[in-house]
Amino acid sequence: MKASKIAYKPVGLALGALTGVLASSAFKQAWKYIEGEGDAPDATDEDRPWREILLAAAIQGAIFAVVKASVDRSGAVAIRRVTGTWPG
Repeated sequence: MKASKIAYKPVGLALGALTGVLASSAFKQAWKYIEGEGDAPDATDEDRPWREILLAAAIQGAIFAVVKASVDRSGAVAIRRVTGTWPG
Protein backbone atom coordinates (compact mmCIF):
# COMPACT_ATOMS: atom_id res chain seq x y z
CA MET A 1 0.00 0.00 0.00
CA LYS A 2 1.32 3.42 -0.92
CA ALA A 3 2.43 5.75 1.86
CA SER A 4 0.00 8.41 0.66
CA LYS A 5 -2.94 5.99 1.05
CA ILE A 6 -1.83 5.03 4.55
CA ALA A 7 -1.35 8.68 5.50
CA TYR A 8 -4.76 9.56 4.09
CA LYS A 9 -6.72 6.98 6.13
CA PRO A 10 -6.77 8.91 9.45
CA VAL A 11 -7.10 12.20 7.59
CA GLY A 12 -10.05 10.80 5.67
CA LEU A 13 -11.80 9.71 8.87
CA ALA A 14 -11.37 13.12 10.47
CA LEU A 15 -12.51 14.84 7.29
CA GLY A 16 -15.60 12.65 7.21
CA ALA A 17 -16.69 13.93 10.61
CA LEU A 18 -15.89 17.49 9.60
CA THR A 19 -17.93 17.06 6.42
CA GLY A 20 -21.04 16.17 8.39
CA VAL A 21 -20.69 19.17 10.68
CA LEU A 22 -20.05 21.62 7.84
CA ALA A 23 -22.83 20.25 5.63
CA SER A 24 -25.35 20.31 8.46
CA SER A 25 -24.51 23.89 9.33
CA ALA A 26 -24.64 24.99 5.68
CA PHE A 27 -28.00 23.28 5.18
CA LYS A 28 -29.51 24.89 8.27
CA GLN A 29 -28.44 28.32 7.03
CA ALA A 30 -29.72 27.63 3.51
CA TRP A 31 -33.07 26.39 4.79
CA LYS A 32 -33.45 29.40 7.06
CA TYR A 33 -32.82 31.64 4.04
CA ILE A 34 -35.24 29.72 1.79
CA GLU A 35 -38.14 29.18 4.18
CA GLY A 36 -37.49 31.63 7.00
CA GLU A 37 -37.73 28.76 9.48
CA GLY A 38 -35.02 27.23 11.61
CA ASP A 39 -36.03 23.61 11.20
CA ALA A 40 -36.30 21.73 7.95
CA PRO A 41 -39.11 19.19 7.66
CA ASP A 42 -38.56 15.52 8.42
CA ALA A 43 -39.81 12.96 5.93
CA THR A 44 -42.37 11.78 8.49
CA ASP A 45 -43.66 15.25 9.39
CA GLU A 46 -47.35 14.91 8.52
CA ASP A 47 -47.99 18.66 8.76
CA ARG A 48 -45.66 19.48 5.87
CA PRO A 49 -46.53 18.95 2.20
CA TRP A 50 -44.63 16.56 -0.07
CA ARG A 51 -43.24 19.47 -2.07
CA GLU A 52 -41.56 21.00 0.98
CA ILE A 53 -40.15 17.69 2.21
CA LEU A 54 -38.71 16.77 -1.19
CA LEU A 55 -37.29 20.26 -1.70
CA ALA A 56 -35.55 20.10 1.68
CA ALA A 57 -34.15 16.63 0.89
CA ALA A 58 -32.85 17.73 -2.52
CA ILE A 59 -31.17 20.83 -1.11
CA GLN A 60 -29.67 18.88 1.77
CA GLY A 61 -28.30 16.23 -0.59
CA ALA A 62 -26.79 18.79 -2.95
CA ILE A 63 -25.15 20.72 -0.12
CA PHE A 64 -23.75 17.54 1.43
CA ALA A 65 -22.31 16.39 -1.91
CA VAL A 66 -20.61 19.73 -2.57
CA VAL A 67 -19.19 19.98 0.96
CA LYS A 68 -17.98 16.37 0.86
CA ALA A 69 -16.26 16.82 -2.49
CA SER A 70 -14.63 20.05 -1.31
CA VAL A 71 -13.39 18.56 1.96
CA ASP A 72 -12.18 15.32 0.32
CA ARG A 73 -10.34 17.21 -2.40
CA SER A 74 -8.72 19.54 0.13
CA GLY A 75 -7.57 16.55 2.17
CA ALA A 76 -6.07 14.88 -0.88
CA VAL A 77 -4.23 18.06 -1.83
CA ALA A 78 -2.86 18.34 1.72
CA ILE A 79 -1.64 14.72 1.64
CA ARG A 80 0.04 15.34 -1.70
CA ARG A 81 1.86 18.34 -0.22
CA VAL A 82 3.07 16.24 2.71
CA THR A 83 3.93 12.98 0.93
CA GLY A 84 4.53 14.15 -2.62
CA THR A 85 2.03 11.69 -4.09
CA TRP A 86 -1.71 11.73 -4.69
CA PRO A 87 -3.65 9.44 -2.29
CA GLY A 88 -5.81 7.96 -5.09
